Amino acid sequence: MGILEELLKDIPVPKMAKVKVSFDDSKIDDLGSVLMKKLQSEQIVKNIKPGMEIAVAVGSRGLDRITELTAVTVKFLKGLGAKPFIVPSMGSHGGATAEGQRAVLEHLGISKESVGAEIRSSMEVEQVGKLANGLPVYVDKYALQADGIVVINRIKPHTAFRGPVESGIMKMISIGLGKQKGAEACHQMGFKYMAENVPAMAKVIMKKTPFLFGVATVENAFDKIATVEVLTPEEVIETEPALQIKAKSLLPKLFFDQLDVLVIDEIGKNISGDGMDPNITGRYPTPYASGGPDVNKMVVLDVTPQSEGNANGVGTADFTTQRLLNKMDREGTYANGLTSTVVAPTKIATTLPNDKMALQAAVKTCNILNFHDVKLVRIKNTLVLSEIEVSESLLEYVNNHPNMEQITGLYEVPFNEQGNLF
Repeated sequence: MGILEELLKDIPVPKMAKVKVSFDDSKIDDLGSVLMKKLQSEQIVKNIKPGMEIAVAVGSRGLDRITELTAVTVKFLKGLGAKPFIVPSMGSHGGATAEGQRAVLEHLGISKESVGAEIRSSMEVEQVGKLANGLPVYVDKYALQADGIVVINRIKPHTAFRGPVESGIMKMISIGLGKQKGAEACHQMGFKYMAENVPAMAKVIMKKTPFLFGVATVENAFDKIATVEVLTPEEVIETEPALQIKAKSLLPKLFFDQLDVLVIDEIGKNISGDGMDPNITGRYPTPYASGGPDVNKMVVLDVTPQSEGNANGVGTADFTTQRLLNKMDREGTYANGLTSTVVAPTKIATTLPNDKMALQAAVKTCNILNFHDVKLVRIKNTLVLSEIEVSESLLEYVNNHPNMEQITGLYEVPFNEQGNLF
C-alpha cells in the first residue's frame, strides 16, 4: 500500500440521497413569431434598405436555439431586400483560424443551408479606434465592409468580472467581432478593468461602424430562452444592464451558503468557458467576481468528450483524477489561459488515481472534526442542477427549503472495482 492509500484508507465517503431542485422554468415556445414581431418594429425596419449587405455576427457556444434565432433574423433581413451573410464572432475561439471558426459555427448548427446565408470567415481585422487608456479597438474586416452589422447573443453573468454589463451584446461586439486581436486587446489589462473596457470598446464600434441592432436573449435555469429582445444601438447601452439583472435572477444555483465538499462529475468548454460555471460553484478564476456558496474543497472527476481535451477549470478545483489528466490536451488548455491571461484554472489540481480517493482526499482536508458529518454535494455538471446528491448532514436543511425535495432514501455511494463511480 502506497502512502496515499495509507493516508486515505480510513476516510469515510458519506451516504447520499437524491434531491430534486426546482427553478423558474418559464420559456418562450413560439420563438420564431415572437422574434419576428420584434424585428418588424418601425425603429428596426427604417434602417434597412434593399440591396444592403448585412453582416450577422454569431458564435457564442451553448445558446438555446441559436440556429433558429439566426435563421429568423436572416429571413427578416431578406424580406426587406437586404443581403445578409454570417460572420463568426467569437474572439480567438476555433484555434484562432478562419477555418476553425467556420467549423465552430457548423458544429453549432449554423451553415448556409440551415440559416439561409453564407459564412464569411476571416481573422483579419482593422483598427477602428482607441480607448482613452490606449487600448486599440478592432473589428472583423468582413463586418466592416458590410453596409450594416447585426449581433446575436445571450445575456448572462460573466465568470471572471462584475459590472453593469458582463456577457452579452456589448461583449460580442467588442471581443467577438474583434477576433483574436480584439480579444487579446480587451484582456490585455486583465479582468480588473473588463467592466470598463467591454462597454467602452463596444460604444466605439457602434459609433464607428454601421451597427444596426442586437438580438439579445435571456435564458432560464434550464438554458431555455425566457426573453428575447431586439435592441437598437441606443437600447443596447440603456437596456443591457437591466437584462443582465434579469439573467442573474434566473440563474440556476446551489441553495447552500457553505459546503465542506463539492463533487463535480464533469467539466468542459461545452458546459462553461471556465469548464464549470463559477456563478454556480462560488469558485472564481479572478478576485473581480463573487457569489455562490463558500466551498472548502472541490473535486472534478472527468472532462466531457465535447471539450476535446480542453480541461480549463481543473485548476480551480482542489482535487481531480488520473482519468481526467489522461484526457487533457495541455496545449489547448494552456492556450486558453494565455489568451484570457487567467492561468490559475489551467493548472493541474492534486491528482488521485480514482474517484473514491479523490472524494476521500477532499473529505480528509475539509477541516471538520467529524468526517461523518461532512456537508457534501455531488452534481453532474454546472448545467444540470435540477437533480443533485447530498450527504446525510444536509438533509434537514434540504427538507426545510422551498426549492428542494428529497426524492430517495440514503444509500452507499457505488464504486466499481477500480474505485470509480458507476
